[in-house]
Formats: sequence, structure tokens, C-alpha cells
Amino acid sequence: MNELFDKRLKAVTAEYENLISRKNEPVLPGNGIYERYKYPVLTAEHAPVFWRYDLSPETNPYFMQRFGINGTFNAGAIKWQGKYLMAVRVEGDDRKSFFAIAESPNGVDNFRFWEYPLTIPETENPDINVYDMRLTAHEDGWIYGVFCSERKDPDAPAGDLSSAVAAAGIVRSKDLKTWERLPDLKSKSQQRNVVLHPEFVNGKYALYTRPQDGFIDAGSGGGIGWGLVDDITNAEVKDEKIINHRYYHTIKELKNGEGPHPIKTSKGWLHLAHGVRACAAGLRYVLYLYVTDLEQPDKLIAEPAGHFLAPMGEERVGDVSNVLFTNGWIADDDGTVYIYYASCDTRMHVAVSSIDRLLDYCFNTEPDGYRSAASVQTLNRLIKKNLK
Repeated sequence: MNELFDKRLKAVTAEYENLISRKNEPVLPGNGIYERYKYPVLTAEHAPVFWRYDLSPETNPYFMQRFGINGTFNAGAIKWQGKYLMAVRVEGDDRKSFFAIAESPNGVDNFRFWEYPLTIPETENPDINVYDMRLTAHEDGWIYGVFCSERKDPDAPAGDLSSAVAAAGIVRSKDLKTWERLPDLKSKSQQRNVVLHPEFVNGKYALYTRPQDGFIDAGSGGGIGWGLVDDITNAEVKDEKIINHRYYHTIKELKNGEGPHPIKTSKGWLHLAHGVRACAAGLRYVLYLYVTDLEQPDKLIAEPAGHFLAPMGEERVGDVSNVLFTNGWIADDDGTVYIYYASCDTRMHVAVSSIDRLLDYCFNTEPDGYRSAASVQTLNRLIKKNLK
């Protein structure tokens, strides 16, 4: 065998196995709401060696990387046959994204990709790029994947190779391997951020949406929307109402969007979302929580002020800096919640909490008062209570 090839194959494989098998550990003492974990759970280097390299010394004598992986991020998540699975957005060096399943025995480390990425059927109008899939095990018996389908804007001026249009693509599966493509969601505006509620509402499918005027800007879109759909196989949202609004000088003044589908609890539907504001460094994405009524999932009943998770340390650096994004979490039967979030469109992390802790945070943390004076009043009440 080619000596150089053999040496590089052994070195790259050993490095990969060390990374995959590395034990993760919580960062303590934390804030009491959740525990971040020390290491990212998925990076570009977690992609299998046989994805990135041609393993034949005849056709790859220098053991060069043939298929570059740029990032592994924005993953949907589901507990499936006792394993913790993420439907990961994998981006190649060619800037094209695709989906692949990564599996862990414990939810915090040892994530390994399945051998092949997901094959998502195309529509008559092929997607240019697909990304950010949310997974929902719906009460109708199917597992749905709702994702962003991006295409070049056909009305863009000649020479404009950046303008895009977005739609919500919909697929479904019974085994997470074979996927049926359904028609894209029809709505009055572009939709990059759509999530399927796990239960029927009044006999209909319910969707969390984000109406927006353009591909990037929410514009007149007021926040996280809610719409009911009669037939998921020909989904159309005719009426949307905003259930979680944007506000001036908050973490979500520019735009906000639902993360994964909400978790059903005894006190209401527990939601995880992202909020975006503009600052001198560009767009800053953070995560926040809110709760809606158990019987009326479109009715807001609790929302703490400020962010729940924001980028820290190495999480602030990457392809798109200063960004946290989430579209996947898993609630175990014992109440443990695994929160999977991406940093900077580059890598995946996990934070672990519990339903009880997250509900305590939501119902017992003060809401936003929308003024500096109100924040001071909130802090003074806490100080006065503690100094008694």
C-alpha cells in the first residue's frame, strides 16, 4: 500500500475516533436553569472519514479530502428507538446544505452519523438549498420534517445572484430513512421558519409560522404566527395570527421565530424560540422561552424577560458570528430536557435541564417591562426581598 496514504489514513481515522468517543461533561455551577456542556456535540470533524475522503490509494494517493464539510448545525431532534437523534444541517464547502441523521446513546456525546445522508425528493421546482429541519412526531402517526426550501428569486434583476425566495418544504416518514415529499406550504408571504404542532387542534394541523416581507427581513411580519391547515398533503395557511410579538428595544425587535415544536406539560405548552436584534456587530441571535395555554396553544400565558441562552466564549465565533439558533430538543419520560443549539452556523451544542426547572423559570421570572425604569423596579423588588 502507498506509504503516505496508509500513514494519513491511520492518523485521520485515529483523530476521528478520539473525537467521536470523547466524553462530554457539564460546565458547573451554571445558572440553575440549565447546564451547558463543555464540548460541542457535533462539528464538521464529526463527519465520517468515508464522507470526506476517497479511501482508495489508487484514486487518492495523497489521501486528500475530496468532499469538504464546512459545518454541522441547526439540527432537528427526536428520541427514536431509545436513541437520541438529530436531523443535522450539514453544509459542504460548496455552500450547499443537506440533511443527515446523527445518533447518540445518551444525548450528550458519542454522536455518530448514519452511513448515508437523507435523500429528500425534489418538487417540480427543484430546491437550490434546503436547511433547518424541524422534526415532529405527529399524532396522525407520521414523523414530519418541515424545512426551509430556498430558490433563486426569478424576479431578481439581471446579474443579481443573491436574491432568494423561501418556502416551507414538508416531508414525512415512518422510519426516518425513506421520506415522502409533500407540496410546499402555501401562504401569503415567504416562510423560512415553520414548525408543525404535534397534535391536531380542532381537527386540523397547526403550524407556527414567521410571516415576512422578504427573504431576510421580517418587515411588517409581527412575530411568531399561528395558522391551521385542513390537509397537510396540500397545506395552505389562509389566516395567520401573531401569538408571540416583536417589540422595540428587546432581544427580538428585528425578528423572532419558533425553534422546535413545543413540549406538552401539565402547565401549558413550553416553547423555545430565537430572537434577533441588530447591533454594531451585525445581527445577534439569542434563544428565549415562553408558554402557551394547554387547551388554547395560541394563547400566551408566560414569557420571562430577556434571553434564555446567548452565545458565550467560542460559541460567538464561526461562519456567522454572534449567533445561537435552535430547532431541536428532546424531553425524556423522566422530565430531563436536552436542548440542542447551534452556534454561528458552524457547530452543535447541548444544554440539559428539566421540564420542572424550565417551567419554574418561565412562570417565576419577571416579564419584560419594556422600559429601563421597569427593569430597575424589578431588580429593586428582588434586592429588597433578599435583604430583609
